[in-house]
Amino acid sequence: MPPLSTDHNAKVTQPPVQGFFASFFQTLTDVFTDKGIVLMLIIAPIIYGFFYPWPYSSEVVNHVPVGIVDKDNSDLSRTIVRYASASPQLDTRRFLDEQSAKEAIWADEIAGYMVIPSGLEQNVLSGKAASVSILGNGGYFLLNKNVQMGFLKAVSTVSAGVKIKKSVAQGAYAPTAAQNAQAVPLQIVPLYNQTEGYGAYVVPAVSIIILQQTLLMATAMLIGTWYEQRRHQTSISGWLGRITALSTLSFLIGCFYYGWAFELHHYPRGQNMLGSLLFLLLFCPAVATLGCLLGLWFRQRERSMQILIFSSLPMFFVSGYPWPADQLPTFLQIVRWFIPTTPAINTSVQLNQMGASISQVATGFYALAALWALYFALLVWLRWYNAPKRRQVS
Repeated sequence: MPPLSTDHNAKVTQPPVQGFFASFFQTLTDVFTDKGIVLMLIIAPIIYGFFYPWPYSSEVVNHVPVGIVDKDNSDLSRTIVRYASASPQLDTRRFLDEQSAKEAIWADEIAGYMVIPSGLEQNVLSGKAASVSILGNGGYFLLNKNVQMGFLKAVSTVSAGVKIKKSVAQGAYAPTAAQNAQAVPLQIVPLYNQTEGYGAYVVPAVSIIILQQTLLMATAMLIGTWYEQRRHQTSISGWLGRITALSTLSFLIGCFYYGWAFELHHYPRGQNMLGSLLFLLLFCPAVATLGCLLGLWFRQRERSMQILIFSSLPMFFVSGYPWPADQLPTFLQIVRWFIPTTPAINTSVQLNQMGASISQVATGFYALAALWALYFALLVWLRWYNAPKRRQVS
């Protein structure tokens, strides 16, 4: 793999840039003349926007291979098998006994199976309690969900038909019996993820992780390069100019995600676009400021890449999005609030996918503002702390 830059170890004798606008334009110049930074800050998130959602493009999983063990071999059991086989969610396969079905699960040939016990039809006709068993592979929760829902719909449909026939046999009017078979009709309407797909659930959240990590690594790499060249020192307004330049580039990438990538893959989007843009205006500077701190801490260009590249997955899991935050250890529940993605992921999803108002996600905005203030205060302190050392060296 070629080096991310060529002559970043060269010593530069030019004086540090002090003004806001001079630092702003100098930072942009340094970014676009450094192939490694351009790759990390601009090209990488665009490539992620194209290719990361592709594995989830089908959204809804259909034709999951399943097994059926029919121990009853009655008209009722054959009807259940026929309805299950007609389900688009399932691709059924018959087994003679339950042990064969278990072995098929262990061999990853099927994702689950249904057992129809012997005497099922007799119990149903005599009014006794009757049930079927559905077993799934819990290691793949999406497939397990389809196994359970596919079999459930088949059994429920057959069960409702049996109940209607009983009512008609007892003298009930057929339309009335059909209505009474489901006294309280259940209508499931997904509000935000209308396809109920995994991609529409995970990609909008992971995109915030991508924005953060690419900006963090690019910023830390750039500051590390300046440190090696003794160009890292500047005034407070100079630091603001640097942060603004880096934040502007990341803000444009965020607009690319909100305005095009989500549109391309037909994810829920644009419910509160103004709120989403305001979120990016706060999120990007907070992350860029943290990247400046990390760059000054690492002091080497390559070290930021080596350390930060492994932090993406832990940050995602402690954010509270894929796993309930109150189930985390107490220590992680506290530490996670020092990471921008903790308030950012839920705030972004609620604004862009769910259409929440700014007042409804005000806590996320306050948390990001507090984090930016904390990071910048630490940056100012580092500048002050290193000032005596700089005077001694000079």
